[in-house]
Order: sequence, then structure tokens, then C-alpha cells
Amino acid sequence: MTTYYNFINGEFVPHKGDFFEVLNPANKEVISKVASASLDDVQRAIEVAKKAQKSWEAKPAIQRANHLKEIANLIRKNADFLTHVLMQEQGKTKDLASVEIHFTADYIDYTAEWARRYEGEIIQSDRANEHIYLYKSAIGVIGGILPWNFPFFLIARKMAPALLTGNTIVIKPSSETPNNAFEFAKLVSQSSLPKGVFNLVAGKGSIVGHELSSNKDIGMVSLTGSVEAGVKVMEAAAKNIIKVSLELGGKAPAIVCKDADIDLAVEAIKASRICNNGQVCNCAERAYVHKDIYDEFVDKFVKAMSKVSVGNTLKGNFDMGPLVNQAGVDHALGMLERAKAKGATVECGGEIVDTSGYYFPATVLTNVKHEDEIMQKEIFAPILPITKFNSLDEAIDMANDCEYGLTSSIYTQNLDIAMRASREIKFGETYINRENFEAMQGFHAGIRKSGIGGADGKHGLEEYLATHVVYLQYNSKKQ
Repeated sequence: MTTYYNFINGEFVPHKGDFFEVLNPANKEVISKVASASLDDVQRAIEVAKKAQKSWEAKPAIQRANHLKEIANLIRKNADFLTHVLMQEQGKTKDLASVEIHFTADYIDYTAEWARRYEGEIIQSDRANEHIYLYKSAIGVIGGILPWNFPFFLIARKMAPALLTGNTIVIKPSSETPNNAFEFAKLVSQSSLPKGVFNLVAGKGSIVGHELSSNKDIGMVSLTGSVEAGVKVMEAAAKNIIKVSLELGGKAPAIVCKDADIDLAVEAIKASRICNNGQVCNCAERAYVHKDIYDEFVDKFVKAMSKVSVGNTLKGNFDMGPLVNQAGVDHALGMLERAKAKGATVECGGEIVDTSGYYFPATVLTNVKHEDEIMQKEIFAPILPITKFNSLDEAIDMANDCEYGLTSSIYTQNLDIAMRASREIKFGETYINRENFEAMQGFHAGIRKSGIGGADGKHGLEEYLATHVVYLQYNSKKQ
């Protein structure tokens, strides 16, 4: 069993306080113990990040980028080991874990490429002999709070743009999946990144998360997590009126039109629904299928989901691994039972046959109504409820009638329908004729209760920048 210590000012800090245990969700065995940071630990991490920030920002952006590239290369050199760590603590399939590790390295390199590209402006003045300069500068110390579903990649999604733009960062990993974050910190310790620029503190949200949101020396807090966690972060950050960036829950609708390629839709929605064992905030969580193709779609989709294998991904080549913990299983079972009580039909799955880990089968529900809880609230498990629609207007109205607004998808061969739907459907992202999975050069952002701000690409980088406007008057007389 491995023991991990908090990473502050370039060092793993000895710990005399409490530790918490991390379980392998595939077999419920303890695989590590992690130092639970005290308030003093978090405050020290913020203090050293603040101290390091001024000299870090003073470096040319290209030098900061070179440090990031060094870390990306270290990730690639250790990819096999990191893949195993991720599989063991989060239950991912080997393919997805490997993709996450390599995508993280690529993401860091991609972000580093912006060193010579992000820029300010010179604006025309109303006055003679004046220039208006608009500078883009660092915010200061960033607080990053991570989820457990893509824990390794989310380090980079917050760290890379923060560091490239001259900020320093203090990150809190999820207590469900901290091991990969500490292995990331080990790579940072092997690199030439200056001390204090990157810090990692684990522990309770009420201590670590709250301090990262409310400390006066934090300039921005970025959270990926639940709506409930987002509310707490906003409340804590309000005291200091700091910038908040939130990626929260989702309830992505998939609209399958009458003219859709049904086989393509079945495969894409299945891939979206079982990705990461059903634990992805931007993947399809409800389906609306045109009445004329409803029976054919359901028949093919149920057959596809019935073939999905579930098991310990460290011991076999399964399509899905376990959910992350017992709470996730209980939540999914509760929603399933309430849906059945409302009249839903379980077409496949629905019964847990392996309790050696937190396993949940690929499940399909029919005879559900749009207003049912199962169609409105986030499940975060491989359950897909399906209902039918009569017209595109009806489908779009039902898709939009939800408190979430992260991602959506539509399946059609008609360009007019695709263009109209992409304009009228009110979500941060819409995928047309493909599975729900974003690109690093895009902009991943939601509306409504799915969050504030966004990540990735040019616009995601700008989340970590402050704007400074300078009005410069000059004397035009010849000297």
C-alpha cells in the first residue's frame, strides 16, 4: 500500500495529522493512504504559491511553456505506470485510461503552443496624442478543485493554462482518486519547474475546498464537480468577489430524427452512454427518438447495450469497469427503482449480479415521460431512458426543458434540420452525428446549472487572464 503526502513548495511534506484511505472500486480493497491536509497546510500552499507567482509571471511566456513541455514529456515516459494507477483507483478501461494519460500530455503541449499567440490590443482613442493599450496579464494564485471521473486530465486542464499565463496554482484532487494526482506531482518534482508554482493538497472539501475558495490571496477558483459543490464554492468565493469558473452537472439529450442513420445513432449513443462506466457529465443521459423509427431504434439499442461487458478492467478486457463508489451505485439504484415505480420498463440490465466491486450493468429504460425524474436529473451511471417525439419542435422543447445545459446531440441526414437544431437547442455544446466528446481546441462550457465560464482552446486560456487597460498621453511636439 502506497502512502502519499501533500506537495507544497516543491516538496512532499511530512504529515502528523489524519490520513484517509483510497479504495480500488473493482474489489473494494484499500490501495493507498493519503495525508489529509489541515487548514495550516492549505494556507501554507497558498502562501508559497503567492510568493512564487511574481517571479513566475516575470518569465517570458515561452520559458513558462518550456517547463510545461518538460512535464508533458515526463508523462509520456511514464504513461504505462500512470495508466495502471488510473485504472486501479477509478475503474477505467485500459483503453480509456491510456487515452486520458496521452491526451493529458498532448493537452499540455497544445497549451504551451499558445505562449507566442495570446495577445493584448491597441485601441483607437478619442483624443489626439493618446494610445489605449489593453494588456492581458496573470490573475495571481489559482485554486483548482478536481472531480474523480477524469482526474488526471483535469489537473492539466486547470494547471496548463494557469501556468502558461503566469499564474501559480494550488490543486485539490478528489478524495476518491488522489493517487494519480500525487504521481503527477512526483513528475513535477523531477522537472525544473520552480518551487511553489504547482502545489497539491488533498483532504476534506470543508477544509481544503473551502479555503481554496475563500482565502483572500486566491485570485480565481476553478471547480469541476457537482452543482452542490459549485454552490458552495460560489458562496465561499463571494466574500472576496473573486472570479469563479465552474463546470458542473449535465443531462445531455440525444435527439434521433426520422431521417437519422439509425445504426450510427445506436453506436454513437451507446459509446457516449457507457464511456467511463457511465460517469461523464457531457455524455448522453436521455434520448428522444422520432415515433416513426422508435421501435427499430429501441430494438437495436437494447441489443447493443445487452452485449456490453462489465468487470474488473485490471483482470480482463471489459467494456466497462465499476462505478467509483457505493454511493454512486445507491444513487443509480434509487433512481432506477423510482422510475420503475412510475411505470418505466427495464429493457436490459437493471440488476446487479456482481457485488465484489461497485459494478452496475448497462441499462435501458422505455415507457418514461419527459417530466420524470430519470429524464430530468443526472444519473451518472450507464442507464439510458428513451422516449419518443412527434415533431422536431417538440424534441427541441423537451431537450431545452431541463435545469442543466452542458452538452447535447442530434442525429439527422438533413442539413436544414441540423442547422436549425444547433441554433435552437440551448446547450454549451451540440454534437451532430457523433458521440459526445470534446476537442482540446474547442471551448467546453455550459449554461444554466451546468456552470459558469469554460475550458479549452483560446477562450479557455483567456479564463486565466486579467485585463489591464493603460491610457497613454504623449507630447507630439518636436523636441
